[in-house]
Amino acid sequence: MLERRMHCEKTTAHPPEEIMRSQPLVFGPVGALLAAATIAAGSAEAENWPAWRGPTGDGVSTESNLPVEWDTERNIAWKLPLPAWSGSTPIVWGDRIFLNVAIDDEDIELWCLDRDTGQPIWTRHLSGGNRRLRKQNMSSPSPVTDGEHVWVMTGTGILKAFDVDGNELWTRDIPASYGPFGLNWGYASSPLLHDGALFVQVLHGMRTDDPSYVLRIDAPSGETVWRVERPSLAVRESPDAYSTPALLEYDGTTEIVITGGDAVTGHDPETGRELWRADGLNPTRQRDYRIVASPLVRDGVIYAPTRVRPLLALRPGGRGDVLDSHVIWSTDDGPDVPTPVTDGEYFYVVNDRGIVYVTDAKTGAPVYGPERIRRGTYSASPVLADGKIYVTNEGGMTTVLRDGPEFEVMAENDFDDYVLSSPAVSEGQVFIRTTGHLYAIGERREPPVPASNIAAGVAGTADESVAVLDAAGGREPAGEDGGAPPALGERGASGMGGILAAGAGAAAVLAVLALLRRRWSAQRG
Repeated sequence: MLERRMHCEKTTAHPPEEIMRSQPLVFGPVGALLAAATIAAGSAEAENWPAWRGPTGDGVSTESNLPVEWDTERNIAWKLPLPAWSGSTPIVWGDRIFLNVAIDDEDIELWCLDRDTGQPIWTRHLSGGNRRLRKQNMSSPSPVTDGEHVWVMTGTGILKAFDVDGNELWTRDIPASYGPFGLNWGYASSPLLHDGALFVQVLHGMRTDDPSYVLRIDAPSGETVWRVERPSLAVRESPDAYSTPALLEYDGTTEIVITGGDAVTGHDPETGRELWRADGLNPTRQRDYRIVASPLVRDGVIYAPTRVRPLLALRPGGRGDVLDSHVIWSTDDGPDVPTPVTDGEYFYVVNDRGIVYVTDAKTGAPVYGPERIRRGTYSASPVLADGKIYVTNEGGMTTVLRDGPEFEVMAENDFDDYVLSSPAVSEGQVFIRTTGHLYAIGERREPPVPASNIAAGVAGTADESVAVLDAAGGREPAGEDGGAPPALGERGASGMGGILAAGAGAAAVLAVLALLRRRWSAQRG
């Protein structure tokens, strides 16, 4: 096993500059309306999509009655114009959606949307310094929520906590505490939320000599509980990992699983101590073996993808070097970027070229494949729900496969727009984020609170809203009597949601978002 010095800091306090806590914000009438529209948690956890890989962290949902066919207009509940692409997945809990958003080459923001209409409820500034690194920008990490709070990381290293009404609770600048990130293509890992803590990995080496490390951050306060270095023998670009930690629970034991730097490791969540390691994800020690796909755990098996080959399946319970003792099976038919998905019976891999391989999840025995779906480049990870596997390529084509032992394409649905983000599913709808829009696919839900009331509250006065829409070219034409068009809050039963469903221009919607940001900044300062 790799001989190494394990450095561990267990911390309970930080200098004032490291954690910036915010006082509760007062929004006047706007805050009152938002408080009245508090988040409604679903009756079952499976109805929500609270993190990048869903309710169980493995891309699987128990949802049913999900849509099979759609296009840009057909079977669309609503669509929200977006300013730029992102690899971040929409997070859904109850009646709200949270979205990490890049604003061109400027800022990164967190948006909170009404999930029934798609209309913005609030937006919050996260960080400046957005930049592009090929496909990557600084909005790639997905938020995570427990239904009462939302936490979000940016590629610039800013980690913030909010309550669901948009009140900022605390801010951390991770590079300010521990040094600049040194990944070749920018930071993209999402935080893992478990037991009141955020687990954050920073695995890098291409552009830094600083060590890789893992953090446990207290979710309510933002304080670092522990920081452990995670050494490896990887060189050049191979220390870099864009993966997200996974949670392993078995026989009353909990561990945090990390992949990157040529290895998969298991850590004690209480101390960060490394419990086991399989240093076999880059057996030939290639210099460009950065890892993008994340580990996943299902039914007592740990799956650790790397850059195509090898993909390892391991049983839990090991200590020390487990490469020879705990690997159940391996395959050279792994992915590069998309994280695989499994229901515990079949293990589904979609590689970057749209080639599908299915194996027995327990033994690794081939079931079918290679089978090609629509040609293109695949970066989004597949989602499994309702007997279907949703797979979206970068061109915006979503192939719906039937799950099980036989290859069957149920539908192909084309948005004809650039896509990096993985789908989310919740309460009968599929959410797909393209460069130009966030789409809610499926039957339109009836909002429990009139959306017109919320729209009027968050957008300010009716006169302000109409003036902004008019300036952006989004106002409806005047009536036959030549009078002014109806105010935003009077545009039918669905308020701004109706504008979105009707296909209003992105400039109009983004103008209203800009108004939200100005009002929030003014009230804050």
